[in-house]
Amino acid sequence: MDISEVRVRRVSQAGKLKAYVTVTFDNQFVVHNIKVIEGREGDFIAMPSRQLASGEFKDVAHPISSEFRDHLQRVVMEAYASNVDEEGLADDQ
Repeated sequence: MDISEVRVRRVSQAGKLKAYVTVTFDNQFVVHNIKVIEGREGDFIAMPSRQLASGEFKDVAHPISSEFRDHLQRVVMEAYASNVDEEGLADDQ
């Protein structure tokens, strides 16, 4: 499965949530609201989820294999880092 586009929307308020990401697959299917979150051991992605009546959160969409999850995480984090670098350069000008 080809990741054809990654769009990053940074969050400006302070907190652990750093960005929302939209990923398009094979120019055919899109997943919105993947979150980039600051963790104790570095930033990571969290898939879009809904809160159940019990208070538990369940992913609405998620990778089936750990290999694809690792690939998706790597691609999203590279796009996020690139976005941070580009906005940092824009702020410096």
